[in-house]
Amino acid sequence: MLESLASPHTLVALLTLTALEIILGIDNIVFIAILSNRLPKAQQGLSYRLGLGAALLTRLGLLGTINWVMGLTAPLFTVMSRSISGRDLILLGGGLFLIGKATHEIYDKVEGDEADGAPERKAAGLVSTVAQIMVLDIVFSLDSVITAVGMASQFWIMATAMITAVVIMLFFAQRIGNFVNAHPSMKVLALSFLLLIGVLLTAEGLGQHIDKGYIYFAMGFSLAVELVKMRVRKRPA
Repeated sequence: MLESLASPHTLVALLTLTALEIILGIDNIVFIAILSNRLPKAQQGLSYRLGLGAALLTRLGLLGTINWVMGLTAPLFTVMSRSISGRDLILLGGGLFLIGKATHEIYDKVEGDEADGAPERKAAGLVSTVAQIMVLDIVFSLDSVITAVGMASQFWIMATAMITAVVIMLFFAQRIGNFVNAHPSMKVLALSFLLLIGVLLTAEGLGQHIDKGYIYFAMGFSLAVELVKMRVRKRPA
């Protein structure tokens, strides 16, 4: 391990994979931020730690059973001349869950608080929040693990990249979450990202591949526009 670590090829693979793991974890951070905002303030920090800790355990667990993960691509049954695999079912279920969750949250943000006589929103429970995060962690982890296996051949490189990425995300996650939740327009934008990711997962589950580069470009462009608008709004008239 120490000899391979001294190799420039190994270092490049480790750094590149770590960066990709962070990028692939952004949607996870946004989802945790949205759910954690429903918790009492005292529990929000704990939910971030539990959510990202669960994400790390899920990724390492799937990495340890990579043969089983790769076996999920084997057809289980056929619908209208299309083969359906276990991976397809997981992606489809996760995508539909994200679409439903994001749509509900957008409605609650835009219409729910504005409705006349609307009752005060009930705070969510820590257990149910972490449970929802763990369910989506499985879906988000599939791409993360498959990407890791495609880029590195040694288990320790993949595990180190995942652990490093989660530690970095853990440091910045709550700051990102607080920023998103403190700005209503940014929160709606983040929910739109989750809706977009849900559509992407659903399409993947139905066998329609969409290059994630297009999705990340759209998200990055939208974020840049919103940040510029926020700076303009802060300027004195």
